Amino acid sequence: MTNCIELQGVCKSYGDFTLQDLNLTLPGGAIMGLIGENGAGKTTAIKCILGMTRPDSGTVTVLGQPMGPDSAALRQEIGVVLDECFFHDTLRPKDLSPILAPIYRGWDRELYRDCLARYGLPENKLIREFSRGMKMKLSLAAALAHRPRLLVLDEATAGLDPVVRDEILDEFLAFISDEDHAILMSSHITSDLEKVADYITYLHQGRVVLSGSKDDIRDHYGRVACTAAQLEQVAPGDLLRVRKNAFGCEGLTPDRAAFRQKYPALLAEPLSLEDLMVLIEKGEAL
Repeated sequence: MTNCIELQGVCKSYGDFTLQDLNLTLPGGAIMGLIGENGAGKTTAIKCILGMTRPDSGTVTVLGQPMGPDSAALRQEIGVVLDECFFHDTLRPKDLSPILAPIYRGWDRELYRDCLARYGLPENKLIREFSRGMKMKLSLAAALAHRPRLLVLDEATAGLDPVVRDEILDEFLAFISDEDHAILMSSHITSDLEKVADYITYLHQGRVVLSGSKDDIRDHYGRVACTAAQLEQVAPGDLLRVRKNAFGCEGLTPDRAAFRQKYPALLAEPLSLEDLMVLIEKGEAL
């Protein structure tokens, strides 16, 4: 299986922010969810992957080739969908094909028209008359029409209603149905990633907090609810983060089964990606 993205020791500093030692591997045939708070470094990481910014150190390999400022041919293999549609409001969907065909050597006019029809997008309607969901579908249609091997999505489902998001998530699953395609998907909507992601990379303050299989994360990590008195009995290191409030305490364990065995009186429950993020960002070290 070919890795579609490999980042090794990537660092990028902007003075008041530093992306530090980012290691990330996305194999073919998979979707990776990139999560983290605002300012965690997700957009910086994406810019490094797309060659929009040069890392201070480390290596970026995309589809088996090093990515750099001169990687124009490699970028032909990448489809990008951002949180805003950047096609001019005075254009119509049918106007995009003659504009984009000279840019992308793999542009497929019939595939583009098929995507428009499948997404229910009228070819002759002005883009300014489109809803947000329609604009995101248009961006996806344009990204898929040049037959990329890799999709990079930055908050592509933000602000969409659940029905539209579900339709787009189905398109993502169809895209990676073989081992030659992959998706890197940055999103704050963790429920979307719960549905479709195979891997999760969590950035916090410019560092990777965890990166691995979503199933492994869900199988091992757990949320522990306890009283302040019970918390005093837990050894340092058995909980990664602890959050205290007026009703008690909750902690994050990296090994739910081992914690249950060591502390049978305490309940270690499975947790969602959203719960994990809240505990890491709001919690404190024990």
